[in-house]
Amino acid sequence: MNQATGWIDTALSAGPSVKTIGTLGPAGTSSEQAALYLWADHGHGGPPDIQLYETFEKAGEALREGIVSHVVIANAYASVHNFYMDPALRFAGAFLFDTPHYGIAVSRGHSIPKAARIATHPAPVPLVEELLPKEYTVAEIRLATSTSAAAGQARRGEADLALTTLPAAKANELEFISRTRPIRMLWSVFTLAGTDS
Repeated sequence: MNQATGWIDTALSAGPSVKTIGTLGPAGTSSEQAALYLWADHGHGGPPDIQLYETFEKAGEALREGIVSHVVIANAYASVHNFYMDPALRFAGAFLFDTPHYGIAVSRGHSIPKAARIATHPAPVPLVEELLPKEYTVAEIRLATSTSAAAGQARRGEADLALTTLPAAKANELEFISRTRPIRMLWSVFTLAGTDS
């Protein structure tokens, strides 16, 4: 799948400079990669200033407190509507950006039971059935706050497998046991309401 990008710019170009971007962490999430794309296209210059948070809501709090100038949120996130409805925030734009490749990964040396506990962020749960090799079944889905947090569960042995991204798998020293694929995703960018350039 070729990377498809494109912008819906409602206030991004005319709004405040992109100085610091908040999004979902830890390192290795699809959200971090999307924030890096925003920085490359609209960043203030210099090395990227990306702040990673445990939840999108915490990134939103950082925006309201002036710690970050912009927040990037995946439109697949179930509670993204809260950001659109918040009168303190302004929708500044959106962009298409393919996620890093997703797959099912295991910690090196971990013996996988036939019925496995699989850690995943809630949004890509449907990929578990698509990507899980036929020799395994799902004993339990263990929800995590991000794809990186899911990889961490597998690394620590809290789950047998993780549905995670290539960067998160590498960071947690996991190996893929499935094929991998990206997800074509729309990402929304928010700033504080009433901010000018």
